[in-house]
Amino acid sequence: MFDTEFLERSVKNIMYVYEKIREYIDTNGYNENVIAEKSGISITVFNDMMSGKRTIYADDFKSICIALNVKPEIFLNL
Repeated sequence: MFDTEFLERSVKNIMYVYEKIREYIDTNGYNENVIAEKSGISITVFNDMMSGKRTIYADDFKSICIALNVKPEIFLNL
């Protein structure tokens, strides 16, 4: 049988990719508008992605990682 308390705690600790990207941007003092421009993504779409209102597709994710000069793995649970 599953340990439901453990499962609930684990689910609460999961961060979505957009949350990890946003945390990285904030922690490192980047400006979201600058990253959006470097990524070739409109500011409105980028802001929607960073708030979880819009899906980050693979090509956008790649562009964001290139703009941040980071490997994609840092945002993924691999």
